[in-house]
Amino acid sequence: MFTKELADLLVQVISSWQVIVVTIAMLLYISLIIFVARTRSRLRSASVSYKPKKKIHSKAPARPKSPEDMVNDELGLEEE
Repeated sequence: MFTKELADLLVQVISSWQVIVVTIAMLLYISLIIFVARTRSRLRSASVSYKPKKKIHSKAPARPKSPEDMVNDELGLEEE
């Protein structure tokens, strides 16, 4: 008798709408977490393997100014 009543009670609990709703909500939550984890790992691996191409400059780099040139520029004493 006891096992029959326990089996009936378990069937009623498992088939109740509250248990079904909570189970579905947990499955959706876990699938969302797995989806976000996969997306972030793909982004991280893509950013690590991505190597930007080097730009080829057609102009020669500007020569750095000497300290004397910078002083003359600031004082307006540059000769033309």
